[in-house]
Amino acid sequence: MSRTERLEQEGDIAADYLEELLDIADLDGDLDMDVEGDRAAVSIVGADLSQLVGRNGEVLEALQELTRLAVYRETGERSRLMLDISGYRAARREALEKLAAETAAMVKESGEPVALDPMSPFERKVVHDAIAEAGLKSESEGVEPRRHVVVLPA
Repeated sequence: MSRTERLEQEGDIAADYLEELLDIADLDGDLDMDVEGDRAAVSIVGADLSQLVGRNGEVLEALQELTRLAVYRETGERSRLMLDISGYRAARREALEKLAAETAAMVKESGEPVALDPMSPFERKVVHDAIAEAGLKSESEGVEPRRHVVVLPA
């Protein structure tokens, strides 16, 4: 089985699991599956699904982990599946990229490191990528749930 076929299989397993969950919770939502780079991506779109996102995406993170466990149970392999609900991650990515650009400008101007607020692994990855693109370095410090990004001067 090719890498793409394995990722598509992960997406199918995840979609089946999430569809069952939506049925149990009596929520309406449509599922979109895709392969983005080296991971399966599943999105739930539909009516008001804010309760599945939760405050600061906490419920979304938990659902993603449960979905990854469901995929693992079926395949025996660890999944890097990415779950998005109602475009939350896409909007969050945009906001984090803007924050990273503003922080990079601040660090370039002051020459001093800047520590950002604690973030989830997904959020830290987005910031690290944007900071690298701006030509600076960054590192993660602390332990969960207080793990955060520090942007360093060049």
